[in-house]
Amino acid sequence: MSAGPQFVTAELGLRLVVPDGSPLPVTASIRYDAADPYAVSVTFYTGASEPVRWTFARQLLTDGVEGPVGDGDVRVWPSRTDGLPMVCIALSSPSGRALFEASLGDVVEFLSRSYVAVPTGAESDFVDVDAELGALLSDDTSF
Repeated sequence: MSAGPQFVTAELGLRLVVPDGSPLPVTASIRYDAADPYAVSVTFYTGASEPVRWTFARQLLTDGVEGPVGDGDVRVWPSRTDGLPMVCIALSSPSGRALFEASLGDVVEFLSRSYVAVPTGAESDFVDVDAELGALLSDDTSF
């Protein structure tokens, strides 16, 4: 296993793209946990009573820095806004859709730190397969 940090976190200042309106600022925190090495979680603080959390593949975010990826609930692609390099993150659920813009530099810096924690190709070294199988095969349904 790597000697890198167990958790990598960052605060992101996002822009919520609003149809026919000016983008709205949204604060989000992004987290990578070596115990769940294939995923990143983004928590959006929208002013609602509860923050909204999305978890998706780290590789999706990584690939989205270079080109458009995703064809489901999460899509990511590089873009430019006012001449600045950005990463667009589109989220879709039964409750609605949202399009966010994040600074490319902030996303790349976060991803770089996540790859120090768990390098590309080493993710499986951080998964306890026996524990995961045990959880899947247990009779405990109190998820």
